[in-house]
Amino acid sequence: MTAPPPGCPAHAQSVPLSGPRFQTDPVALYREMRRTHGPVVPVVLPGDVPAWLVVGYRELHQITSDPQLFSRDSDLWNQWPHIPADWPLLPMIGRKQPSILYTVGERHSRRARLISDALEAVDPFELRRYAEEFADGLVDTFCTRGETDIISRYAMLLPVRVLARIYGIPDAQGPDLVAALNDMIDGRERAVAGQQHLIRTFSALIAERQAAPAHDVASRMLAAGAGPDGFGPEEILQDLMVMMAAGHQPTADWIGNTLRLMLTDDRFTASLSGGRHSVAEAMNEVLWEDTPTQNVAGRWAARDIRLGGRAIAAGDLLLLGLAAANGDPQVRTDASVLTGGNNAFLSFGHGEHRCPFPAQETAEVIARTAVEVLLDRLPDIDLAVPAESLTRRPSPWLRGLTALPVTFTPTPALGGSA
Repeated sequence: MTAPPPGCPAHAQSVPLSGPRFQTDPVALYREMRRTHGPVVPVVLPGDVPAWLVVGYRELHQITSDPQLFSRDSDLWNQWPHIPADWPLLPMIGRKQPSILYTVGERHSRRARLISDALEAVDPFELRRYAEEFADGLVDTFCTRGETDIISRYAMLLPVRVLARIYGIPDAQGPDLVAALNDMIDGRERAVAGQQHLIRTFSALIAERQAAPAHDVASRMLAAGAGPDGFGPEEILQDLMVMMAAGHQPTADWIGNTLRLMLTDDRFTASLSGGRHSVAEAMNEVLWEDTPTQNVAGRWAARDIRLGGRAIAAGDLLLLGLAAANGDPQVRTDASVLTGGNNAFLSFGHGEHRCPFPAQETAEVIARTAVEVLLDRLPDIDLAVPAESLTRRPSPWLRGLTALPVTFTPTPALGGSA
């Protein structure tokens, strides 16, 4: 790959956006970045591609509040001449993708409303019932054994199955979707293959729903998008893929990170089986301390500007450091104190490109149901390994456990299906 031009962030003592510290201790890493570089950090993506990581809460708030100056239009990127066709982050930082992620202005607003309306039409009681059905079915597969890995046997399998059900995808396709989503989000050698699997899955769904509409999210989006100035099948396909990727993996990690907190943190272990209030409190703390979505790509500067003391050139890529911003000492002076339900975190983004509220509510229902069902079914669940031995997936974008081994008193299966 051609080296980036002089004067870009890569020539300013840049920090590689990779490596084991994103797995082992990202909080300390972000703290060092902030101390060394300030609220806007020069970073290098795979292939020596330069970018800026925004770790300051106020700076991130500024970026996400000004979509004209900090655009979501990836065509503005000044590094496209240096990006090869097989770059592993292309599924995460795409060009000319007709999805809501890269749509701007009034058309983006209309598109966001279409997605929100399609999700809002999902019956909340039905959603909860689906989540309970799949959760109970998955617990049935290991509850008689007295031990399991919560991540691979439960958290990683649940959200995609619930989402597939409400979107209109057959239940049987859930496991393959999990593998494809993981490959795409981790941004390594199988990223493009994972993206292609999603394209095939949703292409088939779109074709089926065009021929035979049903009572599901895909059908509602196709119907609402129809018309000469609406959104075509290709745009609906892209948005469904975005919704699945954004809805599954972060929710799976929210489940795993919440259970890790409840099993290892003294602030929660005493109330582990003491009531459902502690579940909501732990879920909220995770969004501050261990948010699944660590960094998001991104925004592009529409013109030369200064931000956080840095000279940002037109076309520079700015990555949103959501996790680092949540830990900014200017907004959270004492990280050891519980937030008490404060929801000013940036874990779902901010501004017109934030996660739609119905999507956030869907994720919360799935995650909370998953944790509550597990604790109801296995009330004496306990960590099977030392807490310090738990490891994270090698991704700078999402923070989730590779495994969460637990033990519990064996209980009978309820007879549901997973």
